[in-house]
Amino acid sequence: MGANTAFNGSGAGWTFPLPTPNIAGSVTAPELPMLVDNPEIYAGLTYPWSRAINPEPGVPQQITEGVYWVRFPMPMGLDHINIWLLEDDDGWVVVDTCLDLPRSREIWEQLFAGFLKDKQVTRVICTHMHPDHVGLAGWLTERFDCQLLMTREEFLLCRSLVSDTGRPAPEVAIRFYQAAGYSEAQIENYRKAFGGFGRAVYRLPDSFRRLKDRETLTIGGRYWQIIVGSGHSPEHACLYCPALKILIAGDQVLPRITPNVSVFPTEPESDPLQEWLQSCARIRELLPDDLLVLPAHEAPFRGLHVRLTQLIETHKRELNQLYEHLAEPKRVVDCFPALFKREITGDHLSLATGETLAHLNCLQRRRQIDFDIDAQGVRWYRQLPESIAFD
Repeated sequence: MGANTAFNGSGAGWTFPLPTPNIAGSVTAPELPMLVDNPEIYAGLTYPWSRAINPEPGVPQQITEGVYWVRFPMPMGLDHINIWLLEDDDGWVVVDTCLDLPRSREIWEQLFAGFLKDKQVTRVICTHMHPDHVGLAGWLTERFDCQLLMTREEFLLCRSLVSDTGRPAPEVAIRFYQAAGYSEAQIENYRKAFGGFGRAVYRLPDSFRRLKDRETLTIGGRYWQIIVGSGHSPEHACLYCPALKILIAGDQVLPRITPNVSVFPTEPESDPLQEWLQSCARIRELLPDDLLVLPAHEAPFRGLHVRLTQLIETHKRELNQLYEHLAEPKRVVDCFPALFKREITGDHLSLATGETLAHLNCLQRRRQIDFDIDAQGVRWYRQLPESIAFD
């Protein structure tokens, strides 16, 4: 299971106290902690500052001229997000924002009083609409009266999901999870958790600046090209700077985690996995391999093409495993062992369901499997006898 596995719950876990970051009150650029070269090669990727690098929360680290890395802690299994600060001629461009939590705001306030004090934030860019990326976008744009830049699908879908906060779970969603084989207790847990998406997202602005695939932005006298991918989210924006040989990858390319690719009740017949596979192949074709990849989680790395190939091959392998698993009819919840090494329980259940359905829908679109519906409305998936495993 990949990034953002904590956003399907009730939101209660987001109040877990975080350690107070030790941040100097007036950090200036000359006093920044400098990253110490400590290259490590692992699983085909090169980490310039090792895989284990873990910057002190809230303390900016200079990646290269005009590009700074700030790690924000999060109270969940995926315990941090990497925020990127790009120095512009007249201010700062912020890429991603963290969850709307008191500790996150505190870290931002310390940055405003210290490292960022001499210039305003002039633009906020969100790679996609998941709460750890967009959570404080509205708060920042309101504070500095500046633009939010996102792709259209991400902005509109985020507003839609946030509007579910406080609503009861719709019946169409209940039927969706019943069809997957949920027990009554699991359905009740879903009802209680519904609407949690918006609990860590500050109100988005009423307008935004749309980002489009392959367009360019000028930041700090250099151009950054928008590269859009789909699957993990519908219209995920990466930022590529040819001059600096840097890719700000968001969740599109992570060095260790395989980003979650899921089907949800809002679009139950979708095929996000095929979109994901096509996006990975397209980005591998579009971009050079010698880039420093700045991911939203874990450590910066080199080896973009290797990692994209690994992501593609992982899902191909999982599709074959799932196909073989369906030699006898199975419900969605019976398919977890084909895709996940650990037992699926609690807060991981809905995203495991979504990811399993993404693989099932992909196989069904390829006419390798089909399903029957029993008297209780549960779907039983099975191999089609004339089909062959996917290569």
